[in-house]
Amino acid sequence: MGGRSLKRCVANAIAVVCLATVGTVATAEGHSLIFVDQDQAKGGAGRGAAPPANRAEGQRLFAEGQAALQRGDLDAANAEFRKVLAIDPNAGAAYANLGVIAMRRKEWDRALTFLQRAEKLEPKMTGVRLNIGLVKFRRGDYPGAIGPLQSVVRDQPDSFQARYLLGLCQLFTERYKDAAATLEPLWSHTSENFMYLYVLGIAAHNAGLKELDEKAMNHLVEIGADTPEFHMIVGKAYLNREEPRKAIEELQKAQNAAPNLPFLHFGLGTAYMQLQANDRAEAEFQKEIAIEPDLADIYEQLGELYLKQERDDDAEKAFREALRRNPKMPASLFGLARIYQQQGKYVQGLSEIDEAARLAPKSKNVHFVRGRILLKLGRREEAQKEMDLAQKMIDASFEKDREATALKNGVVRNPELTREPE
Repeated sequence: MGGRSLKRCVANAIAVVCLATVGTVATAEGHSLIFVDQDQAKGGAGRGAAPPANRAEGQRLFAEGQAALQRGDLDAANAEFRKVLAIDPNAGAAYANLGVIAMRRKEWDRALTFLQRAEKLEPKMTGVRLNIGLVKFRRGDYPGAIGPLQSVVRDQPDSFQARYLLGLCQLFTERYKDAAATLEPLWSHTSENFMYLYVLGIAAHNAGLKELDEKAMNHLVEIGADTPEFHMIVGKAYLNREEPRKAIEELQKAQNAAPNLPFLHFGLGTAYMQLQANDRAEAEFQKEIAIEPDLADIYEQLGELYLKQERDDDAEKAFREALRRNPKMPASLFGLARIYQQQGKYVQGLSEIDEAARLAPKSKNVHFVRGRILLKLGRREEAQKEMDLAQKMIDASFEKDREATALKNGVVRNPELTREPE
């Protein structure tokens, strides 16, 4: 592939990439999470409410908890920080680190509860707000993550992690100009990072910032050369163009150099799905699971593969696995609703499709299936409204009818976009 063709291929990937995918930040936990030192909080371990003797004991316990946390002994750290709170219920730093422990355990709701309590007690502690943003990011709540991340960037403009995560959240909520403005200052810090250039190019392209778009794309091609990451992105571009054979050619080049490259086998499986090579697709998805076992998207894609093969039980299990890792996946909810509709389990189907409709209100497919289920339940008036809404969407112009979620054939998911530069 010549240089000009290569650039066109990368530009195509940037132009048509689907931004609705939810994934995980794939850096090491120690890099992603911000531990809170007791000296960062007012009054040490607490805010001075405890008597001096108790305060000294609280600081000792806090130090032991922090040491346990840093060496990865989460149970011991949890016990010590709870002892701190027994002495001083206003110890914001203890709540903050209980939040970190919950994040390590991927208990996102619990983490958010602790972190928000810490924020109320220590509103100037930027590490707490950064972790709140990170929790919301990992839950796929990109709009909700913007506020706390913006506050960190405002207070600490040089915070690389906060700025990058903020840029991603703005990108995923289609605030392209904001995303480009947020991400561009990172150029001097990480312009040799392949995925950063890819994300910046997507933001610039969609914002109509031609000069920045070309700058990112040209540098991406320049540093990409023959790297496995570059071949993977080119392969994804071919997938978006529905050219699976060319996609496989590029992805196999990446595989030859880096067989365990994250998201590589996800792409290969998607390409084989496009070719109706279902057994090979399933094998590739299983390889991806071995590499990225917590990637919700891979279970969702596997569920869709099983659904095409009428393997309803396997599809249901796969969709459940996806939702266990990320409850906000409308395509998995939609898949479950279709299974229950086919099985005549209309009450269960309605429960799933209602949640899908809440998450993907612009999906004509969701409204159509919801109408069919309501009709089977005898709720004719509601069913007609859903059918009318679906028809209205179908009749709308193609540009105005872009799906808000990956619920239709031909859309290629891009979970690799949520990988944070290391």
